[in-house]
This record gives sequence, structure tokens and C-alpha cells, in this order.
Amino acid sequence: MKIPSNNKFRNLHPVERWASVIGGGLLAASGAQRGKAGALRMAAGAALIGRGLTGRCQLYRALGVRTAGSNATLPYQSGVRADASITVNQTREELFQFWRKLENLPQVMRHLVSVKALDGGHSHWVAKGPADKQIEWDAEIINEIPNELIGWKSLPGSDVACAGSVHFEDAPGGGTEIRVELQYSPPAGFLGAYVAKLLGREPEQEIQNDLRRFKRIMEGGDLSPASDQPRGWSKARETVNQKLHQALG
Repeated sequence: MKIPSNNKFRNLHPVERWASVIGGGLLAASGAQRGKAGALRMAAGAALIGRGLTGRCQLYRALGVRTAGSNATLPYQSGVRADASITVNQTREELFQFWRKLENLPQVMRHLVSVKALDGGHSHWVAKGPADKQIEWDAEIINEIPNELIGWKSLPGSDVACAGSVHFEDAPGGGTEIRVELQYSPPAGFLGAYVAKLLGREPEQEIQNDLRRFKRIMEGGDLSPASDQPRGWSKARETVNQKLHQALG
């Protein structure tokens, strides 16, 4: 049996996928032998089989954990993983040109303070960390296919180790599908990622919000900050940040 491998958001290592399929099969078979008393085992076995076949674990996704190997544009195999996508009613060429001019990205990504292009494919990034403290890193573009792909990674000595890629593909119904993949090790490791979630900085949701803003920019829609967040979000975040500032002195 061949395990499907075309799921672009899978987060399980191939060994873990096979273990899930085999373990789930054994568990389901054990439950079937017990009749009605084994219904729970059969359900758990089926869930494990599905986990292995799809390569996706919802618990891992909720925690931002990924055990699947990376590709050339995402060289880091540990840390926090986030994926998001959206369809924009513009051509790949136009969207690629906007994104490739890195100085445009703070307009899209609300956590970014600035991006400055340096020589060649190198750039300097400044972002807001927990409690709105700034973190900085230098990055280089490691893979670029015009109108299709931009891949980058941070350089040694940066405040945060990260790698990412943005893909531009023709959408089936027209327009362009933008898909962002990001992987990073927070300054405080997984503890930092957990604290970030508590502060409303869940990476995957942040990226999805950024892509919604990108869509509005490129389609000429509402760019007001209030349109980016659910009602009450800004006030809640302000309160939490005030408390964290007090705790950090």
C-alpha cells in the first residue's frame, strides 16, 4: 500500500504516518473481534489510519508542531510550522512583483516593523515579538522562480531562526492562489511559541490574517486595521500586553 504524499499541509514524518496506519489497523482489528464492546477501539483505530493516510495531525497543527521533513525552501526541520493560503483576483505576475519588493511586506504583515533590501538577495527584517519587543534578523532568498515561488531563510546570528516560502499558482476558478509556508524557532523555543498563542499570536492565524489583508490591498478593498481582527481583539490584546509589560518590568 502506498501512502498518499500530495497533501501540501501534512505535518507528520513518513515513519510516523506508517506507524499510525499499522497501529490503527491493529487497533481496529482488535476492536472488531470484541463486537459492540470494541466500538471505541475501532473508532480510535480508524482515526489513526486516517491520520497516517492524510499525513495530518490536528493536535500537532493546533500546537504548531511538525515532524514531517522539509523541502529545499524550508531547511529547518524543528520549530514551529504554519501554513496558510488564499485566492486573490489578480494575475500571478502582479502579485509576485508586489511580494518580491520586500519593502512592501510590512503593509501586509502587521507584525513586521520594516524590511530593508540589501545587496543581492539579502535583506534585514525587524518585527514585533512578545510584549511588542522588537526582534531582528538578516535573511537571504534561497530559491526564486519568477511568478511562481520565493523561498528564504534567516542567516546565522539572527534573533530568530526561520525559513519560509510563498507560492503563486493559477486558481481553478480564476485568479491566483497564494500559499505561504513558514517555519521558525521562537527566541524562547516552544515555550515562546506557547506564550505567543496565549497573547493572540497564533502563527497560522496571523499568517491567514496577513493574507486576507494582502487580498484586500491587491483587490482595492478595506485596509483599516479594524477589518483585520475580530471584534474585541484589539482591546483584549492591549490588556494582555500591558500586564506582560508590567511582569517584565
